[in-house]
Amino acid sequence: MKKLLVPLILIAVSCTTQKKLTYLYNLPESAEPQYFTYEIPGYKVQSRDILYIDIKILNAEGKIENILQGANTYGQAYMQGEAGQYLSGYPVDRDGDILLPVFGKIRVAELTLPEIRTIVQAKVDSVYNYAYTDVKLLSFRFTVLGEARSPGTFFNYNDYLTVFEAIGRAGGVGDYGRRNRVLVVRMTPGGTVTYRVNLQDKNILTSPAYFLMPNDVVIIEPEKHKIFNMNLPTISFVVTTVSSAITTTLLLINYFNKK
Repeated sequence: MKKLLVPLILIAVSCTTQKKLTYLYNLPESAEPQYFTYEIPGYKVQSRDILYIDIKILNAEGKIENILQGANTYGQAYMQGEAGQYLSGYPVDRDGDILLPVFGKIRVAELTLPEIRTIVQAKVDSVYNYAYTDVKLLSFRFTVLGEARSPGTFFNYNDYLTVFEAIGRAGGVGDYGRRNRVLVVRMTPGGTVTYRVNLQDKNILTSPAYFLMPNDVVIIEPEKHKIFNMNLPTISFVVTTVSSAITTTLLLINYFNKK
């Protein structure tokens, strides 16, 4: 009986149902498509963000010219990593401004990227004809912590990102991760906001945390039995040692009783 004790405990604790491993398990099992309405939030630029700004004009020779001399392309800025982005992009200072060559300071805090593009384009049009302006966010990074297979901080190369995509970038939920207990931490100008989301529930598709924002932190909580499983070798050793001691004691008692 003592040899079966530890394996039986292990089986009892480590059993996992299919429901716990399934994403969006409560979607109807139907061949018909399910539609969920959503609105991709427009991110408002904040201090410490870094913008990529590209301004091209048609010069007197009829050639396209980049008036921000030395500016890298959007792809090159991303490939240079965080330090390169800081050097290549235009950081938003504490006052919410960026400093552009030729045009000086421009207030961008609490504005969306399309709004910033409109403001920059207007300033460019007042000086140049046939100008084109592009504005992108270089510093769209997010962090995945907890029970992900490859937790860490990542950069997003698109205008938006879902929580499923973010966790996928981190290798997915680990063996001890709780798909129904995920925390999204979001910094806003008014303070820190937290959202609890359930990756198994279809209602996540309409949650305000479904689309992540720059600098969001996603935390996957561990299953309760993780600590037990981590301590299982120690528990097994203790149980085996105690069982052996009890067996030895009983044998000695039985031996002396026969005398």
